[in-house]
Amino acid sequence: MKFRLSIILVMAFAGIISMSSCVKKYTCQCVVKYSGIPGLPDSTMQEYDITDSKSGADSKCKGESYSHDANGIHTQETCQLY
Repeated sequence: MKFRLSIILVMAFAGIISMSSCVKKYTCQCVVKYSGIPGLPDSTMQEYDITDSKSGADSKCKGESYSHDANGIHTQETCQLY
């Protein structure tokens, strides 16, 4: 019985440690491209940090991607986690 309790405690401790160590600082890189009329700027790139688990950071980063049309100008922002 004592051996079984020890195994459960070790497994619980390992689970807690592994869950807390998943939070890291990731970089979200967004590329913005413009099209539609002549004279628009070339594409631009922006980066910012996200501190979260990998799946959470990926979700937040990709959530920043968008596409927008206004006055004949098409703006496409594509974000990726690095």
